Parts: sequence; structure tokens; C-alpha cells
Amino acid sequence: MTVQVFIDGAAGTTGLEIAERLAGRSEFALIALDDARRKDDTARAEAINDADVVILCLPDDAARAAVGMIRNDTTRVIDASTAHRVADGWTYGFPELVGHDAVANAKRVANPGCYPTGFLGGLAPLVRAGMLPAGWAYSCNAVSGYSGGGKALIARYADDADIAWRGYGLTFGHKHVPEMKAYAGLSIAPLFSPAVIPALRGMVVEVPLALSAMPGAGSRDALRAELARFYEGSPIVTVNPGVPEEGELLLRASMQPWDGMELFVMASADGSQARLVARLDNLGKGASGAAVQSLNLMSGLDETAGLRL
Repeated sequence: MTVQVFIDGAAGTTGLEIAERLAGRSEFALIALDDARRKDDTARAEAINDADVVILCLPDDAARAAVGMIRNDTTRVIDASTAHRVADGWTYGFPELVGHDAVANAKRVANPGCYPTGFLGGLAPLVRAGMLPAGWAYSCNAVSGYSGGGKALIARYADDADIAWRGYGLTFGHKHVPEMKAYAGLSIAPLFSPAVIPALRGMVVEVPLALSAMPGAGSRDALRAELARFYEGSPIVTVNPGVPEEGELLLRASMQPWDGMELFVMASADGSQARLVARLDNLGKGASGAAVQSLNLMSGLDETAGLRL
């Protein structure tokens, strides 16, 4: 049976990339609205209620309003906004963490944020296993390609080639922090420092670890082994067995769309300090790729179908 899909906000960056991943796939039929109707609430409500699955690529308030348009008990939702990530009744769309069956059977799925995907991918399994403390004050340093800021930020970088680095969220209270705290099982909100660099896509997320000061913390090798066990067999998340020979990681401006994620555990020679590092595509596993992964599972398909891996 063909799954009817409506992407509400299909003209945005995330929506466009989702549509590209679904192009030519006979399992799905896209419900499309032309430019004259895509902002018409009556037309949108009709499309939402005709869909088997609606994918919301909208600002938070608009996403909440779109969910309120549903007048049936069959339409399922994948929300790419921040609106429902820690809301009751919603399943967090990170199958590797919450369980593939949980996503497959969900009626309402909240797509994870791009930065939280990297943060949680490394930290959450280790806290869950008791190898890192839930009560620690973690920090998270991260850089992303400017596409994560949507059309407005893309335009700013296109108009001003002199921007080399853009730090933001400096007044605290970034909207990603609640999901980072909740799904890592932390009792203290992490100190989150995001930044944007002059590359279209790509992301590195780092969590520094003062292992010698952390009660009950595992060694670098133990942490790495637990992550490898946790993601064993995953076609999407890989755990790098070592550190790049040069002792550095790169993001390239020429990066192509990619829906995987690499995790690294790096440590000082004496093992007293370490860092968890995730490298991913903010538009891939960090957004559109994650939505398609959830859509595949909700449709009873292989989770990797249509993904760029």
C-alpha cells in the first residue's frame, strides 16, 4: 500500500531535503500544494487530514497549529520543529536511543534537534549504563554549517562572505537544552555553546569529560567499548575505534548530503581527561535524514531506505 505523505513547509531547507530523499520511491505518494495554496490554512488542513503521515517543517507555533488541524484518528505526524520534543504523548525520533519499535508504532514523533543528536548519541548510552554520572554539570561545544539556520541565515552568509564564525545562544536558555537534559537522563542542564561556520552543512559536537573528577566514570576504552556495544549492527551510527592519526577532525565545505553519524572517544595519555565527539550532517541525521528514517520505520520499511549512507 502506498503511504500518502504531506510535507507541511516543503519549501524550507529541511522540507526540500526530505522530498529529495523520497523522490522516485514508489512506497510514498507526496501530497503537494502549489505556491498559491501552501499558505492557505484551508488547503493545508485538507492535505493534513488526507495524509497517512504529515511531516511538519515549520516554526514551533505553526507546528502546534498544524497538529490542531487534525480532525481524524489516522493521520500520523513527524514534527521537525522544537515544539513537541519533550511533550507528553510524543515519541522522540531517535530510534537508536528510544527503540526502533517505539518509533515504528508511534502516532506522534518529534524529530530530534541537530545538536542534541550529536550530544545524546555519545552521552546518553553512557549515562544509561552508569559509566558517566547523571548528576554532572556537562558542557557541550559544537559547530554547524549555516544551513541549520534556515533560509534567513543562508542568505546572511551568502551576502556577507566575511563571516568566519558565529557564536550564538550566549544568553543561555537555548531551545535545544530541554531535550538534551531529558533524553540524556541528566539532573543538571548542560552548558551549551553552539556556533555556525562558513560551510553549508556538516556538524561537530563535543562533550568534554573530566574523568578523574567524575564519580564512577569509566575509562576511555570502557566508554568506547560500551558505545560500540550499544550501536552494534547499526547501519547509521558508527563508533570510531581510535583517533585520527593527525589528532584532528575536519569538516569540509564540499561535504555532500550524508545521513550517518560518527562517534569518537578521545582521551589524554594519563586517562584523566576525555572528550566525546560526534560528526554528522546537520541536514542529514540532524534533520531530514532522521525524519526519513522515522518515516521508513512508521511505514514498515527498512530504516535506511532512501538515506545517503
